[in-house]
Order: sequence, then structure tokens, then C-alpha cells
Amino acid sequence: MQKASEAVASGMLSVVGRREANYKFACLEARKHCESLGIENPVCTVSNYLFPDSRVIAGHLQALEFLQENARKYYFKRTKMLPVSGAFHTSLMEPAVEPLAEVLKSIEIQKPLLCVYSNVDGKKYMHSKHIQKLLVKQVVSPVLWEQTMHSVYERKQGTEFPYTYEVGPRNQLGAILKQCNLKAWKQYKHVDALEDEEATET
Repeated sequence: MQKASEAVASGMLSVVGRREANYKFACLEARKHCESLGIENPVCTVSNYLFPDSRVIAGHLQALEFLQENARKYYFKRTKMLPVSGAFHTSLMEPAVEPLAEVLKSIEIQKPLLCVYSNVDGKKYMHSKHIQKLLVKQVVSPVLWEQTMHSVYERKQGTEFPYTYEVGPRNQLGAILKQCNLKAWKQYKHVDALEDEEATET
């Protein structure tokens, strides 16, 4: 993936849009802009669906710069370039697909004991071959985080939501969950691993 990133000047743009925002249309116009600059087969597409009205768009740098310059036209409230080296989860990562597939063939993957969801389709992994196939596909497919959250927390009306724990130094996933499902978020707790280590040491 790093080699693929170095082959093309590309990146990722975090976008928070208004309800009127049409991300596909904005990406289409950004690709047309790139073509006008002489870029062949330009890439500009949604690479992460985070929560309602929040997306990450990835592709050629010229496309992302165009979107930043025309943010108001596309009803984008906020845009921010992410500190990454390439357009991950887009077709620009295609050179990494075959090498990853080869490595995965040499690894024994077992069916998970717990429910594990794929960000490719937002559904549970079914068996080891399924995991292998989707891990390869994920390299060039958008991350369906919002859709995965809906799958994880889908339940019959009246059924209580499970307790959710986010373990780590920040509570970013909890903030996203709050935007996706407020009822599920009410059972959410953040565990700061670093704080717990410090408490154990003292």
C-alpha cells in the first residue's frame, strides 16, 4: 500500500457536509477538473462512510484541492486533509491487492469465536474463506463504518442495547457511535488504557 501511495500524488480529505451535500456529484466534478489538467483516469471517491453527513473522500491530490477550494458550492461545512500518505480504500491501491492475497494464502484463518463484522459490506464474516476474500477486497473498497454500526446495533424494538467499551487513548469511535445511534451510545463507556496503566503503577 505504501508503494502504491508513492506512485501517485494522492491523499484523503475529511468532509463534514450539510444535508444537501451530494458527495458523488462533487467527486464527479473533481474528476472532470483533473481530466482538464491532463490527468488520465483520475480517482476521487468516498473512501470512508463515518456517520451521517461525514465522509472521507480520497483520490488524486488535485481533486481534493479542487473540493477544498469549492467547498461552499458542494455544501461542505468543514474539510480537512488527513495526515496520510495516499488514497487508501480506493482503486489507487490496486497494486497492493495481489501481494496481500498471496500473503493471506499462507496464513491459516479460523472462523471467529465472536461476531466480527467486515467494513466492506457491514456484515458478519461467515467463514475463513470469506474473511480472506473480504480482507483483500477492503484494500480498494470504501470503509462502511456507519453501515457497520447499524448492523452491529440492529435489534428488535424494546430490546436493550449492549454495553459498549472503547479501549484506547481517545474516544473518537464513541463520538461516531453517538452520531450513528444515540440510544446505543447511552450504554457506551470509554476506557483509557494509558490512565489504567498509570493507576496500576502507582
